[in-house]
Amino acid sequence: MRDILETLESRREQARLGGGQARIDKQHQKGKLTARERLELLLDEGSFEEYDMYVTHRCTDFGMEQTKIPGDGVVTGWGTINGRMVYVFSQDFTVFGGSLSETQAQKICKIMDMAVRNGAPVIGLNDSGGARIQEGVASLAGYADVFKRNVKASGVIPQISVIMGPCAGGAVYSPAMTDFIFMVEDSSYMFVTGPDVVKTVTNEEVTQEELGGAKTHTSKSSVADGAFENDVVALANIRRFMDFLPANAREKAPVRPSFDDPERIEMSLDTLVPDNPNMPYDMRELVTKLADEGDFFEVQKDFAGNILTGFIRLEGRSVGVVANQPMVLAGCLDIDSSRKAGRFVRFCDGFNIPILTLVDVPGFLPGTAQEFGGIIKHGAKLLFAYSEATVPMVTVITRKAYGGAYDVMASKHIGADINYAWPSAEIAVMGAKGATEIIHRGKSAEEIAERTKEYEDRFANPFVAAERGFVDEVIMPHSTRKRVCRAFAALGDKIVEQPFRKHDNIPL
Repeated sequence: MRDILETLESRREQARLGGGQARIDKQHQKGKLTARERLELLLDEGSFEEYDMYVTHRCTDFGMEQTKIPGDGVVTGWGTINGRMVYVFSQDFTVFGGSLSETQAQKICKIMDMAVRNGAPVIGLNDSGGARIQEGVASLAGYADVFKRNVKASGVIPQISVIMGPCAGGAVYSPAMTDFIFMVEDSSYMFVTGPDVVKTVTNEEVTQEELGGAKTHTSKSSVADGAFENDVVALANIRRFMDFLPANAREKAPVRPSFDDPERIEMSLDTLVPDNPNMPYDMRELVTKLADEGDFFEVQKDFAGNILTGFIRLEGRSVGVVANQPMVLAGCLDIDSSRKAGRFVRFCDGFNIPILTLVDVPGFLPGTAQEFGGIIKHGAKLLFAYSEATVPMVTVITRKAYGGAYDVMASKHIGADINYAWPSAEIAVMGAKGATEIIHRGKSAEEIAERTKEYEDRFANPFVAAERGFVDEVIMPHSTRKRVCRAFAALGDKIVEQPFRKHDNIPL
């Protein structure tokens, strides 16, 4: 028996070494952790249960039968993050460059199936050179098997992708179908075709970093939701992020102990909005002052800065926040911000996370670039997302809420449950000057100025909307946290009956 146990331990040691010490050292020289080191940092200490440690590839072409490494380039299993179960796979770049083989795909599919059955999130740590060329179509079939499971799991369990090395070709489409993608600066990249192919086909010269690095995907393409400076920081933030999410679509978001008084008064908010209606202010300040302990996990921070999205807690409960940002494009809605916020709202609704909307929006961004780019269809995505949402929704209008953008930003008309306005709110079809110039076209400049003042007195306030019941209450800014916390507490058991349908048809 002792010999058998020693053999088992020997095989385990061999599997844990992956591609060998030399390749592990090379991984460290690049500033990257190994697949197993990453899991040790991501999961609670001692919680990891590994599956399929001894699996090897079955390829016999190109002399591959001479090199078989246990685990075949991916470490799979489950563990806990702050005591909550998650399924994980971590690609091992020290084994055939982490390339996906038929058996590696089967390992990944196995834990994805288990995650769906058991209602737990899946976190994928991607570090792979792509499909294993020696296996040909078998590796491509493996990718397709993973893709299909991404789709089946969508909206059932949270799926998180962390890109911690190369992710190219067909490999990018699995992360693209997950709920959130995070990258590591300077050591991870994603693209469908690499710089060499781009140069051959289009004659463009571009580096890997410019084509698919973290900065590109967080600020230009919006493919990634965030980037971190190294592996350690990335994994620490994923641990923090998972605390905001429920385990599956049947559960509510987790509740964490909170020592922040829900009735806390913030007198500084009374002076947040400037007297000059054209002066910007930082909406992020309002978000952090409403949140428990000022904790705001922002998503897509570097893309479409005219709208903020992310998670906070109120009385210990997760809440998704969508907020116009007057500091960027005056808070106008455009193509990018509509896509960004629309996807975020759909995620929150799919996983029972209440939504807080903070509104200061002068309208949709005008211009030929927006119209030719399809602002009508893209703006409709955000409108559709809010309209189909059934989770508790609370809206606070801080200043401008003009035109169709007022409707789109979680107005009562499209399903928000409780709508508050600050005394500084202006709810109207458009700004006073523009409206007056249309209504009184042809009048002198003096008359226009006089009529503008009349229009401001009549419409540049929240009371017309409040008189019609479109705003439930005009509140003091300093009491916003208290009112919002009470609103969500009152909506805790909200139920919405939906008509039967196979699925909706969002304007993609």
